[in-house]
Amino acid sequence: MNQPPKLPASFASAVDLSSLNRPKPAPRPEGVTQSAFVIDVNEENFEALVMEQSKNVPVVLDFWAEWCGPCKQLSPILEKLAEEGNGTWLLAKVDTEAAPRLAEAFRVQSIPTVIAVINGQIAPLFQGAVPEQQVREVLVKLLEIAAEQGLTGTLGAEPAEAKVEGEEEEIDADEAEALDAIDRGDYESARISYQKLLARKPTDVYAKIGLAQVELLARVKGLDFNAVRAEAAAQPEDVDAQIRCADVDMVGGHLEDAILRLVDAVRVTSGAERARVKDHLISLFDLVDPSDPRIVKGRTSLANALF
Repeated sequence: MNQPPKLPASFASAVDLSSLNRPKPAPRPEGVTQSAFVIDVNEENFEALVMEQSKNVPVVLDFWAEWCGPCKQLSPILEKLAEEGNGTWLLAKVDTEAAPRLAEAFRVQSIPTVIAVINGQIAPLFQGAVPEQQVREVLVKLLEIAAEQGLTGTLGAEPAEAKVEGEEEEIDADEAEALDAIDRGDYESARISYQKLLARKPTDVYAKIGLAQVELLARVKGLDFNAVRAEAAAQPEDVDAQIRCADVDMVGGHLEDAILRLVDAVRVTSGAERARVKDHLISLFDLVDPSDPRIVKGRTSLANALF
C-alpha cells in the first residue's frame, strides 16, 4: 500500500532503520542460548527480523550489553518465558555496544530496556531487571493487545498480507478514493474512505496514519495559526487552547513541540480535562510512523507524566 500524503517532511521524518548497515556479531549474555524463539538482531537485519515479523507475532526487544549486570539477571527470565510462549511472541536481543544506532533510534537511556513491536507499532514495556512475575504480567497484557489487533499467529507462519519480493502492490480502492478527496480538499470524504478501509483492514498502519492526518487537517482548516499560538501562550492553563496549538504545531512540522506541550498539560491537569489531553496526545501519535524515535520518547514521557 502507498503511504498517505505527508505533512511537512520535518513532521513525519523517521529513523530509516533499513539504511542501518553496519552489522557486528553480538555475543549473547551469560546463561542465554539461541533458540527458535530468541534471536540476535543488529542494524542490518532489524527491518526484516523485527518489523516484518511483528506483522505475525509481537516482538519483544531486549536492549542489553555484556558489561551490564542487571541485563544478565533479566536475560534468562526473558529467554525462559520466550520458550514457554512457544512461538506466540519473539524475543529479539539488541546488543547496544554492537548496534548503537538502534539504541539511539529507540532513545534507550539505560539498560536493560524492553520494548515491544506489534505490527510495526512501538510500545515501551519496562526498564531494569524486574521480577519474573512482573515480566509475566506484562507479557500477558502484551498478547491481549496483540490479539485485539488481529495478531494471533505463531512463529513460522507467514504474515497475513506478506508481499512477494519485487511484486507491485495495487492501491486499494478506498485508499484511492481517500487520496482523491484529499486532493479536492474534501477531508470529510477522505475520512469516510479511510474508515471503510480500516473496517476491512483494521491493522493497516498507513491507513491509520492517513485517517489521523485527514482528521488533523480538518481540525486546523480555517484557523489563524498566529492567533492560535498567541492564545496558547497567553492562556497556558486553557486545555482547549493547548490542544489547538498542538494541532497547529503538528501541521507546521513541530512534532516534538506538540508532544511537549500536551505532556506538560497532562502534568498540570486532572480528572476529565487530563483524560482529554491524554487522549488527544495519543491521537497525535497516530499521525506519525510508529517507529519514529520521537514517538517512542513521547509515549515514555506521557507514561511518566501519568504515573
